Amino acid sequence: MADYLRPASLNDALEALARPWTVLAGGTDFYPARVGRAIDENVLDITAIPDLRGISADPTGWRLGATTTWAELTEAPLPPLFDALKQAAREVGGRQIQNAGTIAGNLCNASPAADGVPPLLALDAEVELASRTRVRRLPLSAFIAGNRRTMLAPGELLVAIHVPKPAHDGRSAFLKLGARRYLVISIAMAAATLEIEREHVVRTGIAVGACSAVAQRLPALEAALAGAPVAALADRVEAAHLAPLSPIDDVRASAAYRRDAVVTLLRRLLRGLS
Repeated sequence: MADYLRPASLNDALEALARPWTVLAGGTDFYPARVGRAIDENVLDITAIPDLRGISADPTGWRLGATTTWAELTEAPLPPLFDALKQAAREVGGRQIQNAGTIAGNLCNASPAADGVPPLLALDAEVELASRTRVRRLPLSAFIAGNRRTMLAPGELLVAIHVPKPAHDGRSAFLKLGARRYLVISIAMAAATLEIEREHVVRTGIAVGACSAVAQRLPALEAALAGAPVAALADRVEAAHLAPLSPIDDVRASAAYRRDAVVTLLRRLLRGLS
């Protein structure tokens, strides 16, 4: 018979992970994957742990607790640097899903079409992983290892996401293409973060999702935008900048369509940030 445990402290949760558990946060991926069958695995419900919830800031950046929901993120008083992540949060299912679904759950599910991943990649986010014996950080780009695969080790729990404070004023945006406006899995999506000084780009992060097994940064495009005036960014996007992507043909779109669509998304995205 399967066990269910809802610890009230992080230490208790980490102690429990000495043996195998399926971690439950918002449950918005957990339950749909088990429709029509009994739950026969041990479930560790982490929703009662205060240390895993909420958003805080210090001089080095921001800490997003693992079980912070998309709705809580949307309503948080964050600077324009987080606009892309907030825009993505509004695209994660409907309002009911946003009220329950968590930031860390979106990352640990590791779907190629996870809406939260491109904005966080563009922010140079890191994940904080804890176990009974250690706490470590990994860049988000290293944490998601493939379709539905992460670098979580046995006994580890993702406890927070960290976003570094930029050296200059930052702004960001996110765009998603789907078969309809809401409640849809992405055909393609893109996020951009810009640091601006005197109306010129001094640093940029560009990431694309749903066009590879893992969302990808576009370093060649980022280099092409460095030093450019903000008003002229969209014209610098070229198809050659998409080299890191490996889109597939599936029921939502062909690989060729995705490549064409990403160029259009990126140009619209950068035009909107100018």
